[in-house]
Amino acid sequence: MKTRASRTFDPAGVVFGVAVPLAVAALCLVLAYLWQGRLPDQVATHFSGTEPDDFSNPLSNAWTLAIAIVLVGGGCSAVASLARVLLIMRRTMLIIGLTVVGTIGVLQIATLVRELDMATSQSVTIPGWAMAVGTVVGFAAGLFGASKLRDHRERVVATSSPHADLPRCNPELPLVVRVGASRAAGITVVVISLAGAATTCYLTSSPWPIILFVPLTILILSLLRFTVHIDSDGLYVSSLGMAAFDYDIDEITGASVRTVDPSKDFGGWGLRAKGRGNYAVATESGPAAFVTFANGDRLTIGSDQADAIAGTLNSLTARTRSTTVD
Repeated sequence: MKTRASRTFDPAGVVFGVAVPLAVAALCLVLAYLWQGRLPDQVATHFSGTEPDDFSNPLSNAWTLAIAIVLVGGGCSAVASLARVLLIMRRTMLIIGLTVVGTIGVLQIATLVRELDMATSQSVTIPGWAMAVGTVVGFAAGLFGASKLRDHRERVVATSSPHADLPRCNPELPLVVRVGASRAAGITVVVISLAGAATTCYLTSSPWPIILFVPLTILILSLLRFTVHIDSDGLYVSSLGMAAFDYDIDEITGASVRTVDPSKDFGGWGLRAKGRGNYAVATESGPAAFVTFANGDRLTIGSDQADAIAGTLNSLTARTRSTTVD
């Protein structure tokens, strides 16, 4: 039995992933045209540290940055509009894309404001605060937009119970298991990020670049740590409080336990995809729950509680199918 996705495009994805980048690009263009008479003949387009070292016509520069916003930021975030693409991928790309859009957009507007009524842009300095504000605003908009995305993938209902040889257990619901990088690994990521931020601040002689590393660190950590939630409704794997995977209990065909090596089996650690429909939360070597679904998807969840995850899913699905048959 199949229940097909009713949408090709996610409305929230279209708004945040397509309309927002276009609106920001258009705003930058409109302001450049409105302020053309108050801007120098040549505006700063590139900076060495905080000092300008390249200049161009204001309108030419505005069009270049507008195209960059649409192609780079919008190119990433537009993936969010594709309703049947993996939800976690759509959310991640939206966050990345809107962070880029916010950084470029706010920086462009702030730089133009600084150059208003100046005879020459030779003495203008890059507004470092604008990069920080733009990054934070873009990241926040990306998070908000990501929370509004919904999973419109095809859902296929399984018709038979899991094989009798698959593990079973007496489920205590809800089963909540946290998987992912250890605390030491998380601290390592933070330390590396701080080192990069400190180096950038030193080279630019500005404290503002440190803010640029905050969203990057949060995003990296979110792809290394997950929460697995299992109840009578199904299997829910989340990151940053949002669904990475969300499967109904009647989609599950069975779950087994196997041993995995993330680097060997999936080419790396964290959230991985190896071929169509073959996904993994591969955050540690050792036992993993291998879950299969009626639509052909497979999900591997590395955890020292793999037996409990697999046993709980099999018991729940068997109970559901038995109740349905009765």
